[in-house]
Amino acid sequence: MTRDGSKGFSSSKSDGRYARPVVLGWLMFLLGLLAPGWLCAQHADPERVAYFAGTGNPALDQHVQDLLQAELGDSVVLQPISDDNLSSVADAPVVALGPSAFSRVRQGNRSTPILALLVEKSFLDGFQSPGQISGIYFDVPLLRQALTGKVILPHANTVSLLATPDSVFRYEPLVDELTDYGMKAKVFIVANEEELIPSLVRALVYGDFLLATPEEEIYNPRTIKHVLLTAYRRNRIVIGPSQAYVRAGALASSYTPFPAMARHGAQFLQQYFRTGAFPAPAYPDAYAVEVNEQVARSLNIPVPENEYIRQSVEDALTGEGGLQSEQ
Repeated sequence: MTRDGSKGFSSSKSDGRYARPVVLGWLMFLLGLLAPGWLCAQHADPERVAYFAGTGNPALDQHVQDLLQAELGDSVVLQPISDDNLSSVADAPVVALGPSAFSRVRQGNRSTPILALLVEKSFLDGFQSPGQISGIYFDVPLLRQALTGKVILPHANTVSLLATPDSVFRYEPLVDELTDYGMKAKVFIVANEEELIPSLVRALVYGDFLLATPEEEIYNPRTIKHVLLTAYRRNRIVIGPSQAYVRAGALASSYTPFPAMARHGAQFLQQYFRTGAFPAPAYPDAYAVEVNEQVARSLNIPVPENEYIRQSVEDALTGEGGLQSEQ
């Protein structure tokens, strides 16, 4: 009984009769307000899938895939795909490792977006599909390679290049750029394989070093040994254009480290999933330097530490340091 003699609502029977419907009503009301937002939250970031088409070299493919997945984290799942399944890919990008994989993906599915890795700029330049075809260039800009040679040989003022009649125009921008760094460049024409060594000898007389290029018509397994031996017999070094040349006997080269390529590639994939389009193809944002120490000793050339060479080139390109000619 209450103070005024009326019955209160304190009994267990009355609690069960009135309190439960009120509580349940409030719960249903709150769920009605929260459920739509809760459901949206559950589906706001569905699993994102990208496919990976490799070179066919299991160790290389797995290494690059692992690097990419580590950079992507949980934001994107990277799945290998066979050639037979390419035609079924829809609304998902494919990472193609190397020119051969790119061509297979392109032939297997003309509509799928492709991110190309381990390809050179000249290869991707032939495909015009902004936002849908992109890549991280694996070759190194020739200006960077030339400056690599300049850091190793501070007295170097002249650079020689070899080109075919059809490719000579590619090097005109480089010739102009090198003047900003106190250097001159000259391109020597190789019209056919018989003219290679005579043109090379003229190039070595002119230049303080030979800047090799990725031109397979000039530099290939049949000719590279003759090019290197001819250069070193005349006490001239060969720079670039890749690690493979250094292992064959070139003195040094800047190159793209796989982790840098993977980091940049992951950024491209993430942008694709945010916007539905890839950025334009680009060079990576980091490089390294490899030196053939045995060649350096044979030519009696004191070579700075690799990191010093890399940083000096970077400083020169960003305007934070200068490469001065030594007369």
